[in-house]
Amino acid sequence: MDRGRQRSISIGLVVVHESAAAVLYSLHEVFSFVGQSWEEMTGRPAGKVRLVPRLVAERRGLTTSRLGVPISPDAAFADADVFDVVIAPDLALEPGLDPRGQWPAAAAWLREQYAQGAIVCSVCTGSVLLAEAGLLDGLEATSHWGAVPLFERAYPCVRLEPARVLVPAGAEHRIITSGGYASWAELALYLVARFCGQEEAIRTAKVFVLGDRSEGQLPFAAMVRPRPYDDAAVARSQQWIAEHYATANPVARMIEVSALAPRTFKRRFAAATGYSPIAYVQALRIEEAKHLLETTAAPTDDVGAQVGYADPASFRRIFRRSTGVTPARYRQRFQSVAGPKISP
Repeated sequence: MDRGRQRSISIGLVVVHESAAAVLYSLHEVFSFVGQSWEEMTGRPAGKVRLVPRLVAERRGLTTSRLGVPISPDAAFADADVFDVVIAPDLALEPGLDPRGQWPAAAAWLREQYAQGAIVCSVCTGSVLLAEAGLLDGLEATSHWGAVPLFERAYPCVRLEPARVLVPAGAEHRIITSGGYASWAELALYLVARFCGQEEAIRTAKVFVLGDRSEGQLPFAAMVRPRPYDDAAVARSQQWIAEHYATANPVARMIEVSALAPRTFKRRFAAATGYSPIAYVQALRIEEAKHLLETTAAPTDDVGAQVGYADPASFRRIFRRSTGVTPARYRQRFQSVAGPKISP
């Protein structure tokens, strides 16, 4: 990758006394590693957009959240630049709290950031802070279901939709609320898709195992970075199969390219790569099949044929053994990973 041509998106994570540190730091970690972790783990290039998160509060210096967790902001509201995105995380609100008049500095800063072009988001009860800033008046929004009475009492102008997990609203969807504590993951993937592309969002979901985990980790797994070795004959065969994995009799052709005896090739290939030749071919084919299922609407049998499986039943069997799910289920999981689309 040409790292000199990378583009950065700045993300401000708002810190107030009631902020949930777990949400702050979870968002910070995921955004910090977008793209980078995929390349480190698989050796395959990711996108060129990087997300740069910073914690922003009324003042610099170590602070303690209401739940007793130390938080160290990177910048103060007064000296922070305009961010591309700002996020109000979940708030640990005291029972019966009247939020009106709370957080005046944070509310003013959010209004200013929005006025200067930032996309403003919230996680769970962070939407209360957006409502206090006046940014949700007349708009659809979501929050934790337990906050419904608070909104009815304090912010009746907000069109609350607590049944929804992610609600992009306003002009150009520049206001985005997410409902429930764990909805930070949906918001993170939505923002990754919006700024870095759908494929990067899928890669991020796989690296951090975000989304539906009811079928285990296999649907998220990918071929890991190959270990280094020094065997020119094996390297030639790998380079060849990378472009010809769909060919018939692939192992026989790899042996021809290597110019080794069949038994010698298989022994040296396994020693160099950790795969038998046929397992390596199948892994390449399944990785390409996953990519096609994620990014196209091609019928699953056509996907199998494109990657080298003439028999649809064999493709489905091998795919399920590798991923734990059928090709159709895999497509369903990952084509929806980034949530709602932006309206034209």
